[in-house]
Amino acid sequence: MDPHTLLEHTDSGQLWNGAPSDEPGFGVKEAYQQALAVRALRIARGERPGGFKIGFTNRQIWARYNVFAPIWGTVWDTTLSFVDEHGIVSSAGTCQPRLEPEAVFGMKSTPVADASLDELFDALDWVAPGFEVVQSHRPDWKFKAADTVADGGLHARLIVGRKIPVAALASSASGLHHQLAAAQVSLLKDGQLVEQGAGANVLDSPLQALLHFLTELRQCPGAPDLTAGDVVTTGTWTDAWPVKAGDRWTARFSSPLPSLSLTIV
Repeated sequence: MDPHTLLEHTDSGQLWNGAPSDEPGFGVKEAYQQALAVRALRIARGERPGGFKIGFTNRQIWARYNVFAPIWGTVWDTTLSFVDEHGIVSSAGTCQPRLEPEAVFGMKSTPVADASLDELFDALDWVAPGFEVVQSHRPDWKFKAADTVADGGLHARLIVGRKIPVAALASSASGLHHQLAAAQVSLLKDGQLVEQGAGANVLDSPLQALLHFLTELRQCPGAPDLTAGDVVTTGTWTDAWPVKAGDRWTARFSSPLPSLSLTIV
């Protein structure tokens, strides 16, 4: 499946007629090169990268989806929105959309080479609650890891809530790590509790997930580096839940993150 075909399916919201992983020798490394080729096509037509998403950082869902390591993809100016406490997002053009409550970081600078957790902390600007709408172009969300990478990291939309300056929360990486690891979330659909999760679910904390991603990004041939202004969402604290127009979802985070609600149209 070539990059043009992948982009056509992303634009149309139509299921694939097969899978990239069906091709002999197509693995995760090859999938990242396909994803970067799609990225180039999107930039060429005028879209601007807004940052990145990290997927499958929640070890509790690995066996459920048969993906056993984190992946990443690009977030776009056309898929990214900022709100305060409540957002509205369209599911039009998405394929089998699902919703994930996450912690989102904003970068103030590019982390130094071989950054430690403390050096990564120094490059952060803010943290916020977020909802990522994810999608899969494989029927019934049945795929291999390489398919999820070629499928743009399963990214469809990212809604970012109220930003909190990192400096207002902690003076060190250790402090921020422990706050976010201990944080809890209750995910509600139309006022009814669906699932509860924790920041520790995502590779022990969202900050640890970000550090893992930075290492993987810099090891990927041809991938761009993190830069000032990039937004990075770090993975779901719960399972990914199917959504449809008319749903109202709420993520009630405990300190230090505020709550966020979202209406699907």
